[in-house]
Amino acid sequence: MKIPATQPVKVALPKLANNLLETSGIRNTDARRNVLTMLLGANRALTHLEVQEDFPSMDRVTLYRTLDCLTEAGLIHKISGDDRVFRYSASHEVHTQGAPQQHQHGHFKCTRCTRVFCLTGTEAPLALQKQLQHSLQATLGNGFQSHEIELTIKGWCASCAQT
Repeated sequence: MKIPATQPVKVALPKLANNLLETSGIRNTDARRNVLTMLLGANRALTHLEVQEDFPSMDRVTLYRTLDCLTEAGLIHKISGDDRVFRYSASHEVHTQGAPQQHQHGHFKCTRCTRVFCLTGTEAPLALQKQLQHSLQATLGNGFQSHEIELTIKGWCASCAQT
């Protein structure tokens, strides 16, 4: 479900979050709706602490449970970092197609500021997945099968590259 360009984003995102929660089959609570709305509007993956800064009255445990629930429902995805801090992002596939999809895209991680950005392309992940599966079987033999591929490109984001 794409957000129409004519609607203000702040109005469209809560409606999108509400629709995604209703179609996902999980309970539509204020915490889930608010966190999902925030992540849908974010231009990068956010840590638990960054999310918590926007919801200071929300209990830390409630936020962790909310993030876990949204992850399990496929509405957001959790990205593990080298710094052992998880970052959360609204699944791009959910954002553009309106239904939970398997998380199949790469990430860019800035090695200076540690921000993580989702790389969003629709054709490349499937082709890359097939190529890597073929490489896996060619290298290790038949019987090996991937179920998840994590691709992270590391470098400097535009802000850090200018400094």
